[in-house]
Amino acid sequence: MGIILKSKREIEMMRDAGKIVAEILQVLKYKIKAGMKTKELDEITRMELRKKGAQPSFLGYRGYPASICVSVNDEIVHGIPGEKEIKPGDIVSLDVGAIYKGYQGDAAISIGIDEISPKAKELLEVTESALMAGIASARKNARLGDIGWAIQHYAESRGFSVIREYTGHGIGRSMHEDPLVPNIGHPGEGVSLQKGMTLALEPMVNLGGWQTRVADDNWTVLTRDGSLSAHFEHTIAITDEAAEVLTAI
Repeated sequence: MGIILKSKREIEMMRDAGKIVAEILQVLKYKIKAGMKTKELDEITRMELRKKGAQPSFLGYRGYPASICVSVNDEIVHGIPGEKEIKPGDIVSLDVGAIYKGYQGDAAISIGIDEISPKAKELLEVTESALMAGIASARKNARLGDIGWAIQHYAESRGFSVIREYTGHGIGRSMHEDPLVPNIGHPGEGVSLQKGMTLALEPMVNLGGWQTRVADDNWTVLTRDGSLSAHFEHTIAITDEAAEVLTAI
């Protein structure tokens, strides 16, 4: 499958899907609290999607069994919501995808529950700022390597590591389209960014090393060394000017 450039109308449709994702993340951010089970976040997500006339992107995708990914502490991505109880001091990463009128939106945030350690707080701040650095570099005629380098340089210059095995991606009518969008790279290398490209940028940043492992459920990705991880994501569109964030409130 080649890279698909979106028309102005298609980007408008993706903007609608992105708004739904952003609004659901805001609801989850408001409602999440210590003592909840992670499956409750899935129930809230399903209810909000129904209210907005949207479908979950993740449910059933390659067999994934839930409408949201909930990853806690050393879980990086793809955590399956279930009986796990959220505790004070946890870092919880929430990844939401929505399909609305045939188009996809995808975004993620990480949240500290009650009081978290200073280093955990810094991890959240650095990961979100690394995402914004990647978005700032995503301009027409720039290269994918410019995005990866911006994310990697920001995170590593502050003493954190960036996940290599899992990447961002193109997005549109399908959740995953070409190209892959690595969170590491070299300036001036890779695919040239063109107007109409729609991408999901999603740095995953660790307090320890970048190596990963997959849990026995064959979905949940964890840090190999057990260190904390954070995940932030936005869906963006390449324009003639600065990239437009389609999943912003």
